[in-house]
Amino acid sequence: MKIKDYKKRIADDLLNFKLEAFGATLIVGPKGCGKTTTANEKAKSVIEFQDEDLRDGYIATANITPSKLLIGANPRLFDEWQDAPKIWGAIRKSVDDRSDENGLYILTGSSSSDVDTPHTGTARISSLKMYPMSLYESGESSGEVSLIELFNGKDFEFVESKLSIDDIIFAICRGGWPRSLKNKSKKSQLAIAEDIFYQTCHKDISKIDGVKRNPIWAEKILQSYARNICTMAETKTVFGDASSTTGISKPTFLDYIQALEKLFIIEDIPAWCPTIRSREAIRASAKRNLIDPSIAVAALSIGPEFFNTDFKTLGFLFESLCIRDLKIYSSAMRGELSYYHDRYGLEADGVLHLKDGRYALLEFKLGQREIDSAAKHLCKIEELIKKHNESEDQVPIKLPDLKIVITATQYGYKREEDGVYVIPIGCLKD
Repeated sequence: MKIKDYKKRIADDLLNFKLEAFGATLIVGPKGCGKTTTANEKAKSVIEFQDEDLRDGYIATANITPSKLLIGANPRLFDEWQDAPKIWGAIRKSVDDRSDENGLYILTGSSSSDVDTPHTGTARISSLKMYPMSLYESGESSGEVSLIELFNGKDFEFVESKLSIDDIIFAICRGGWPRSLKNKSKKSQLAIAEDIFYQTCHKDISKIDGVKRNPIWAEKILQSYARNICTMAETKTVFGDASSTTGISKPTFLDYIQALEKLFIIEDIPAWCPTIRSREAIRASAKRNLIDPSIAVAALSIGPEFFNTDFKTLGFLFESLCIRDLKIYSSAMRGELSYYHDRYGLEADGVLHLKDGRYALLEFKLGQREIDSAAKHLCKIEELIKKHNESEDQVPIKLPDLKIVITATQYGYKREEDGVYVIPIGCLKD
């Protein structure tokens, strides 16, 4: 069902592949990221359980004979399917019965409802995770540098980003929420992330599993996350920060964290722990992160003008923006992001591993003056790996395929002295 003025998403090709390979596809992701719109673009017929004119009839049918709702052109979309959980079992059986066919059904639903289905759907209903829009999908990145083409050995000589630092600051504050791009004024664009933050804390965190939770406590936890975004703050630090004004207990705090993870709001970055140092030297705790930097901005009740005097906070939020986009750009290759940090101060802000074993060492830097030291960090890690591989009693570790410094600066190029790529985030795509 073609949608007028539909903005192409990187998830479109992923959904096409899922429909080719599996009988049904469940699209998951944070509320407001565009799951239903993307599914509608591919579907040939739709059941919308939130349609109040038809809802009662749909629910009654789903409870008595859910197979009746499967009749229609394929792919058939079931939006807000969790309102009629019996449809899951009907789809699973239909996929079995029509085992010679794929791409039969698409399911989308609010991430604010957690449904316990009697069957997993393994090998029948595959999951596809969607994120908010990247800068390339929103039309802000020129896309002159392809991440996948870089991995495949395609070089570039020079690129120039059209995004100013103010443009990047606004993109961080607005986030990648599709609805925000439809709004005309900047104020109304910023309001979308603010509303998602509010709805998450005041409604969704209780709706996800039917457990009543305190919205103020949820706000305080996300505020603490925002203050510690893209840092290795320990759980006790975040808990101490959140509990200092709420009195929340540790078990309750952990329950709230789990609920926010189910809502796809919290998404921490794991550590990469290669054996190039002793186990005690490498940090193994997760790096704190949210699905989109705009959630942190909304949690802190700040806006673009705040960063006129605080570039330190901006640096962490810029890193979160880069992580979001890299996850999207590498999704076709099942990219997984981690980070490296040791007690000697050597670090890589990101380590991007692809499904075929290739990987890139990454640093995220706002300004030109930070590029040289960032490149040296990446080269030092590469040298440590080489040194490790020279030892006969060690299992060799693959050398990085790419070393990249992603910046908020204007120019992109490859450094002659060490082969490190300097790429503006405003020039990158999948």
